[in-house]
Amino acid sequence: MPPNERVVQIAHARGPRDALARPLRDLRISVMDRCNFRCPYCMPRDTFHDSYRFMKSAERLSFEEIVRLARLFVALGVQKIRVTGGEPLLRANLADLVGDLTALPGGPDVALTTNGVLLAKYASELKAAGLARVTVSLDSLDPEIFRKLCGGFDELEAVLAGIEHARRAGLTPLKVNTVVQRGVNDAGALDIAARFRGTGVVVRYIEYMDVGNRNRWQPDLVVPSAELHARIHARWPLVPLSRNYVGEVAQRYAYADGEGEIGFISSISQPFCGDCSRARLSSDGVLYTCLFATHGLDLRAPLRAGASDEELLAIVRERWTARADRYSELRATLRAGAAQEPKVEMNYIGG
Repeated sequence: MPPNERVVQIAHARGPRDALARPLRDLRISVMDRCNFRCPYCMPRDTFHDSYRFMKSAERLSFEEIVRLARLFVALGVQKIRVTGGEPLLRANLADLVGDLTALPGGPDVALTTNGVLLAKYASELKAAGLARVTVSLDSLDPEIFRKLCGGFDELEAVLAGIEHARRAGLTPLKVNTVVQRGVNDAGALDIAARFRGTGVVVRYIEYMDVGNRNRWQPDLVVPSAELHARIHARWPLVPLSRNYVGEVAQRYAYADGEGEIGFISSISQPFCGDCSRARLSSDGVLYTCLFATHGLDLRAPLRAGASDEELLAIVRERWTARADRYSELRATLRAGAAQEPKVEMNYIGG
């Protein structure tokens, strides 16, 4: 047996648990800090202007480095890998990376999150490379509200075309994520459900969260999932579905008439920290153990300094076993703190 495969098998047999006994099962890999949108709650134009300095190519992990780290994470128990950004489809030759990730020992499930603008161009290529599933961010079907929420771009039709191309390519179950903000796009929430009912596309409504430091989040902007559920149920009766796996973030429902499925992600009203098994790797190789983290662990430095697989596994294992993150459960207390540290920005590590 090759030495690397032996390291992988040994590590998997001893997969780490964090301080709250949560396993490491999901890895979200950001491959790009840039985006072709300027959404006000993520990359507002006044900060990310034309002169803003994004990472240089040499600062980002290469595909070879990403694949090596992903293989080690799989060795530690990761079963699902999600490629994110920024906008991941801005990374040249992304299908090559997808192909390498799907070929990893252990056969992890590989998915992609995108804003959908470039999806029509790449859907078939990604499917051919082995991509399993795609999630598209889409917050409104109203052209004016869409333009406002993406920073002034008229790309709604391109996003809808991308969703259709992905569906035809077989990147299913295809999901549409909708972040709902009161007074902004909540009035059109049911329009998105109506658009995708019966198409096989799963809409997931996400409570507006205080990710990063720029979105001026306030609790009164949140539309609780229970409220949305009641509105949708009144129009199209819903029946609950069981979770696909422990740690699944969405509460799943089927339309009683058989026209598909929707879900609700309720980080504000119903925190799910207790089952969280997700780690996040930024495009420059920093490991974060929470979406709301204030600090990360640099893996690029030891990787490029020649660390062995055994040494890298030990570094990640040590960080995970010390993990005690549960921001959403402690949100009110932490936000009330006078010296709250800045959180990592969403464009840096993905959603």
